[in-house]
Amino acid sequence: MSKTHTRFSRRRFLNRLIAAAMMIPVEAGWSAGKMQKPKNRNRAVPQIIRKTIPSTGESIPVIGMGSWLTFDVGDDIRARNQRIEVLQAFFDKAGAMIDSSPMYGSSQEVLGYCLARIDNAQELFAATKVWVMGKALGQMQMAAAEKLWGVARFDLMQIHNMLSWETHLETLKQMKAEGGIRYIGITTSHGRRHREMEKVLSSESFDFVQLTYNVADREAEKRLLPLAREKGIAVIANRPFQRGDLFDAYGHKPLPEWAAEIDCQNWAQFFLKFIVSHPAVTCAIPATTRVDHMHENMGAAYGRLPDAAMRQRMAQYLEKI
Repeated sequence: MSKTHTRFSRRRFLNRLIAAAMMIPVEAGWSAGKMQKPKNRNRAVPQIIRKTIPSTGESIPVIGMGSWLTFDVGDDIRARNQRIEVLQAFFDKAGAMIDSSPMYGSSQEVLGYCLARIDNAQELFAATKVWVMGKALGQMQMAAAEKLWGVARFDLMQIHNMLSWETHLETLKQMKAEGGIRYIGITTSHGRRHREMEKVLSSESFDFVQLTYNVADREAEKRLLPLAREKGIAVIANRPFQRGDLFDAYGHKPLPEWAAEIDCQNWAQFFLKFIVSHPAVTCAIPATTRVDHMHENMGAAYGRLPDAAMRQRMAQYLEKI
C-alpha cells in the first residue's frame, strides 16, 4: 500500500503494528465481525469487514472514502483543518481506500494537505484518476497528482469516465509493469455508458471498475456486476447515497427494527450494507464533510452483512414506505 509520510514515532508505529496483527486474514469473499480480546486489554475489538481484490487476493475494507465536492475547499484553512478531523476519523476506524480525481477541483491538493497531518495514515490505499485527452497530458496529470497527494505511487489509477481510455490504458499497463502503480481501473458514473463499459470490460483486462450502484439505482446489476464477477474485476461503488437523495427520501422515516439483525444503527449503514453485501462489490466510497457522518459510514464496515434474502427484504421495505 502507498505510504504518504514517514515521520511517525516509534510508539505510533508499534501501535499500528499491533492493530494490524489483530486483523483477520481474508482469502476470498468477505470476512467480518468476530470479536477478539487483545492481550493486556479488557475490551473486545471488532474486526473490520474486508473483501478480496480478485486479481491479486489482497483484501481491503468494504467502506472507503470519496472526495468529490467534500474536499474541494481550496485555500480555506478552516475548512481544510476540519477535513483533517474527518480523515482522522476515517483512519481511526481502520479505513484505507480514498478515491479522488483531477476533476474534483482542489480535492487532491487538500487531501495531500490533510494526509501530511494525520497520525495513522499508513494503511492508505490511494486511488485517483486520469481525466484528460492524450498520452503526454495524461502522464503529466498523473505525475502532478502524486505531488499533490504526497505519495510515491498510487495503489490504483483509474481512467475517469472512460475518457481517452485506449490511450491511457496503454500508459497504465506500462506504469504497472514498471511498478509505478499497483492496479489499473476504469470508471463511469453514467448509466447511459453501461453498454460501452460492458464492451470495454469484455475486451480488456482491468483490476478495478468503478460505477454507480445503490439501493435506488440498481442498473449495474443487469450486466456490469455479473460481468465484473465473471472476469475477476474488483468493483468500487460510487454515489452510494444517490447524491444525498436517499436521505431526503427515507431519512425521516423509521429504520426497521429488523435492521438490528445486520447491525445497522442508522440509514447510512442500511444503505451501505446493502451495497457492499452484493457478491460482486468490493468497496463503496461515501463522501462526507462531517466527523459524525464518517463514524456512521464506517460503522457499515463492522458487524454482520445481509445475505440474499435480507437484501431483498431491504429493497422491498424501501419500496413500501
